Amino acid sequence: MRIHPNEITEERLYLRRREFLRGALLTTAGATLLPSIACGAEAPRGEPLTNVKSGPFGTDEERTSFEDASTYNNFYELGTGKGDPVRNASKLRTKPWSVRISGEVAKPGTIGLEDLLKPHPLEERVYRLRCVEAWSMVIPWIGFPLGDLLKRFEPSSNAKYVAFTTLLDPEQLPGQRRSVLDWPYREGLRIDEAMHPLAILAVGMYGQVMPNQNGAPLRLVVPWKYGFKSIKSIVEIRLLRERPPTSWNVSAPREYGFFSNVNPEVDHPRWTQKRERRIGELRKRETLPFNGYAEQVAGLYKGMDLRANF
Repeated sequence: MRIHPNEITEERLYLRRREFLRGALLTTAGATLLPSIACGAEAPRGEPLTNVKSGPFGTDEERTSFEDASTYNNFYELGTGKGDPVRNASKLRTKPWSVRISGEVAKPGTIGLEDLLKPHPLEERVYRLRCVEAWSMVIPWIGFPLGDLLKRFEPSSNAKYVAFTTLLDPEQLPGQRRSVLDWPYREGLRIDEAMHPLAILAVGMYGQVMPNQNGAPLRLVVPWKYGFKSIKSIVEIRLLRERPPTSWNVSAPREYGFFSNVNPEVDHPRWTQKRERRIGELRKRETLPFNGYAEQVAGLYKGMDLRANF
């Protein structure tokens, strides 16, 4: 059964429910409701990652706790509720794992995850994550620049876009048994966005292997865009001449554009994007253009109307 975007709970109603739950659990002034409490699940710690160095562009803002970041997730393949992914995460098998790279490249092929990682030193990058539902986190991702991987396959001059596809397997991903979206999940970037050093492929977070509910074993992180652009559990990357279809843009083009840059001046049709609620905080904060990364990425969109090209 397809869930139409207008059936998704409005932000004001969702936040009203959250405030009620928060009030019921407050025991001291200033205490906050943890999403892990709200969803009733606890995420186990995974295998630690070693030889990880500190990467560039990170923020020194307070990090969201691992418990919150790993139990309050959008991963519709594992369920549409924020607590569904961690509850269903054990169904996803991440070993062995391979990724196919094809399209406008000189060296197409399928590569196992271990071989994919070998030439790439892992970096920890503390990035903001801003979701279209007006909540945000600060997460220490572990990965490497997407552009470094793409260069290994020698993109041709015809490669203008990069398309990504998630695993399609309803047995492992029970959310795919419902027609919420046209599965498998698809996303895309323009080639200059994909090659930007801020865009990374992440294989871990908080010093450990990526939890299944956060997109194991390989996910995209594009910190100046809304979180749904950071596709999870990637099995295919294609370099293309034409702009690829993307899941949410196809499902609800009026609400979710191809570029999906964080722009506080472009409201979602059902709520404002001018402010956001950082998980773990009571008060909302102002949303920053490009999620605070304007200095690094605004030049990519010089001359574009970012209201029309949202």
